[in-house]
Amino acid sequence: MSIAVLWSRIAAELALFAGAGFLLFGINDLLVDLIYFARRAWRALTIYRRHRPAYASYWVFNKDPGFLAILVPAWDEASVIASMLKTTLSRLDYDNYRIFVGYYRNDPATKAAISSIDDARIQSVEIESDGPTTKADCLNHLYDALVAYELETDRPAKGVVLHDAEDVVHRFELRIFDGLIERAAVIQLPVLPLVDAHSRWISGHYCDEFAEAHIKELVVREAVGAAIPLAGVGCAIARRPLAQLAALEDGRPFAGNSLTEDYEVGLRLGALGLKTMFVRIPATPGERGVVATRGHFPSTLGDSVRQKARWLGGIALAGWDRLGWSGGPGERWMRLRDRRGPLAALLLLAAYSAALLWSQLWLAEALGAPVRARMDETLKLLLTVNFWLLAWRALMRACFTASAYGWGQGLLSVPRLVVGNVIAMLAAARAVSLHLGGGAKRWDKTRHIFPAELPQ
Repeated sequence: MSIAVLWSRIAAELALFAGAGFLLFGINDLLVDLIYFARRAWRALTIYRRHRPAYASYWVFNKDPGFLAILVPAWDEASVIASMLKTTLSRLDYDNYRIFVGYYRNDPATKAAISSIDDARIQSVEIESDGPTTKADCLNHLYDALVAYELETDRPAKGVVLHDAEDVVHRFELRIFDGLIERAAVIQLPVLPLVDAHSRWISGHYCDEFAEAHIKELVVREAVGAAIPLAGVGCAIARRPLAQLAALEDGRPFAGNSLTEDYEVGLRLGALGLKTMFVRIPATPGERGVVATRGHFPSTLGDSVRQKARWLGGIALAGWDRLGWSGGPGERWMRLRDRRGPLAALLLLAAYSAALLWSQLWLAEALGAPVRARMDETLKLLLTVNFWLLAWRALMRACFTASAYGWGQGLLSVPRLVVGNVIAMLAAARAVSLHLGGGAKRWDKTRHIFPAELPQ
């Protein structure tokens, strides 16, 4: 058997494996699209004909706003934490809240940055161990500080809000949480990454992914009865359900050995039969944007791979072990979608490898070499179907990105699919390596920046 024939057979087998997997994924994604658009059409024909659109600016809130606690874990955040706290204090259109900021005893720079903001609404909490531990461990210390504060002041919190040290918090966020937290155990607002002009491709691909996930995916999760996973920022947990989680885990509501403790909280509360809610609401009439948390995401390949590996390892690998497959059909379907990342990366690797092999064969044939690179008719049909599914997927990505960022970014989202694929493959390799090695035991955070110009 010649090398060319061997290469051709290997390429065909790789393409068949990738094509069959992508066909299943494509049908799965298409079903999500159909549910989303069917739900949107139904609401347009029924609910929106009877009720005018709601806006956060004139939402009917409680006359006596409840006390909300904001937890901000921090490790090596001296460059951003002061700006974040100062901006949050000045932007929030709400009075009854307190920000608990955690730092480690071996991180004096972050401590000094927090101390530079002199405001009674900020309570710094020292973690009496060398950092970093895990983000969940830091959150548990902040929860302890909240409990102590509640007992000392007889001021119980109505809800607990989670944010990161680089977040730009929307001015109406707490008003929405206060108005809705009694209706659900968990409320998640959209997360919209900021456009980074210096990282159009790597940072930009987060804009595409979050636009689609936080406009469509979470809406469909709610529609099929699945629990809403928390993004770790722009989310609120009702106080009593959080205490219920703490009681089940020796006073630690956040899974201290988890890489994705925020994701798990939403699913664990949903498994207890409690309601979880995704809320996407315009800020004011005539304003394009919605109430959302914004912030810069990793702008370099290394940082992006590390972050995606942490997400992938915590959700798809460790999450499988920790959370299992409980729940109804909708919940199980969404958990399957959440955990397909490693398989998707393997399919991408097979597809790109097949494309590389075939390109070499076709090039050799074009240059006159005695090589014949031919595809089976069944494989041609499979690849043709996948091509149109991919075209639809790219169209959906472009449309959802454009709805959040404009058509310039929407068009860029199409070539950024390739960037996202490369990062996904590298992240999967790192996640599997860490998982087989026992999992990450420390807070593997990425570098953060706070925007010089604030979004509306």
